[in-house]
Amino acid sequence: MDMREDKANIHERFLAIAPSISPALTTAIERNGPVDLVAAQDVPFAHRLCRAVAGQRLSLRAAETIWGRVVASAPEGEDLVEYFGRVEPGVLRGCGLSGAKVRAVGAIAAVTAQGQLDTTELCHLSHAERTERLTAIWGVGQWTADMMGIFYFGEPDIWPDGDVTARKTLEKLTSKRRKTVRTAKLFSPYRSYLALHMWQWVDATP
Repeated sequence: MDMREDKANIHERFLAIAPSISPALTTAIERNGPVDLVAAQDVPFAHRLCRAVAGQRLSLRAAETIWGRVVASAPEGEDLVEYFGRVEPGVLRGCGLSGAKVRAVGAIAAVTAQGQLDTTELCHLSHAERTERLTAIWGVGQWTADMMGIFYFGEPDIWPDGDVTARKTLEKLTSKRRKTVRTAKLFSPYRSYLALHMWQWVDATP
C-alpha cells in the first residue's frame, strides 16, 4: 500500500468512527480531508530536540525569532549541540532563552556527547522506550517526547494529551465531560492523525 492509499484509508476509517462520537468532530475531519504524517529527519535528532525545548510555551513567531538568534550566536561551522555543551549560559540567555531552557539544552548536549541520542538507535525504540529515555533528561517532558515521536519519527499512534491545543480542540468538538484520552483511543492505532486533525482544524477555522 503506498502512502496515498494509506492516507486515504485512514481518512475513511476516521469518517466511519467520528459520527458515533460527535457531529462536530465528523464535520472537522470531513473538511480537513486526509492529513499527512511526515517524519522530518533533515537534521540530527539532538538538534531537533533542542529546537523543540527552546520553543516550548512560545508563539511560533517568537520561537523562530529566538531560535534564529541562538543559531546566529554559534561560531560558523561548529555543531550546534556541541556549542550548547560549552557556551556560557549568559550568551544563550541574551538570545532570549530562559534559564531553564538554557539548562535543558545543556543537558541534551551532555547526553548527546555520551552517545545516548543516536538517531539510528532511537528509531528502533518504541515510543514508550524513547519517552523513558528522553524524559530522564533535565527539562524534557512528556509533551516534548510526544512531539518528537509524531514529527521526527512519524509514529502513527500518539495522542499528545499534554498539548493544550489538541486537547481543547477535541473537547470543543466532542464534550468537556468526555476525557480526550478515552475519545482518542477510539482512533487507535492512528491517534497521531487525530492530533494532526485538531491542529489543522484550529489553523483552518477563523
